[in-house]
Amino acid sequence: MGARVLFLQLRFGERYVALARPGLDPQRLDLYMLAMRLSLVAGPLRLLDGDFPDRAFMLEIAEHNAKEALALLPLV
Repeated sequence: MGARVLFLQLRFGERYVALARPGLDPQRLDLYMLAMRLSLVAGPLRLLDGDFPDRAFMLEIAEHNAKEALALLPLV
């Protein structure tokens, strides 16, 4: 359930509010979001190990999601 919710948040951004479900554990959703962002870094980087034709596009996706993942981490 959490992964679907986060996918919808990523997909619809600000418009996700119309689809939001009350009562979900915010800490669990934060963890799922971090895992999803890291997955969106790892996937494109795996493609770059091969001969993927649009390397710049995959690198942009990986960099964007790496920045988003780092932004989710608490400052110590």
